[in-house]
Amino acid sequence: MYELELKAAIDAALAASKAVMEVYSTDFSIETKDDDSPVTEADKRSDAIIREMLSKATPRYGFLTEESNDDKKRLKKEDIWIIDPLDGTSDFVSKDGEFSINIALCHDHEIVVGVIYLPTLDLLYYAVKGEGSYRKDKDGKISLIRVNSKKDRLTVLTSRTHFMPAEKAMIRKHSDRISYQAPMGASAKFCAIAEGQAEISYRLSGGTKEWDVAPGDLILREAGGIVLQTDLTPFTYNREDVYNRKGYILANCPENILL
Repeated sequence: MYELELKAAIDAALAASKAVMEVYSTDFSIETKDDDSPVTEADKRSDAIIREMLSKATPRYGFLTEESNDDKKRLKKEDIWIIDPLDGTSDFVSKDGEFSINIALCHDHEIVVGVIYLPTLDLLYYAVKGEGSYRKDKDGKISLIRVNSKKDRLTVLTSRTHFMPAEKAMIRKHSDRISYQAPMGASAKFCAIAEGQAEISYRLSGGTKEWDVAPGDLILREAGGIVLQTDLTPFTYNREDVYNRKGYILANCPENILL
């Protein structure tokens, strides 16, 4: 199921990554959007490529994407693409390599296809609802991925650019269970937990939006992990308010939610 949509999303992510990396290798300019977040030519070019390719593949589907005006007609559609054409623009600007291209398909407020591509590492992560999560490496090898089963000496993944005091306090509070911290950019945190490299990540503020978590939500859950808002409810998508006001917790198992 969703074979056409998965292929279209992967093809779009790979095509967009070429434009992103072309800009990355130049002395690109940086603009500031109304919400004070940065945007570059890479964001815009990636967005245009993804929208064009997905529109051709699925002409009846709606769109919610960071770099385009929000057409609220999407709220009446059963199927919409949720896109962050360059997740981690701050990481892109600082040239730390930790940015991604995020594409998710939402059906009736639920994510059913998720694709995250990490251009600098040439790593592709993807999932379809009910079919597991997969990683395709730069050599073309495809592997089924799964969370680990650790419940002590945990590794928590933190944001490089948005590590908030409340999150630092939460980690200190559970220092008996959390032994290691590792900063990680963009949506790579979802993927790292999904393939067993870490166990927890918190976001205790409301600054992220649907496109920041949509594909990672499915990839981590299909790998056996947990993605919840901080009130312990699951996410729904294609909302009028696209902000994730409650933040989120990512974990490999229920015992490690630690809220």
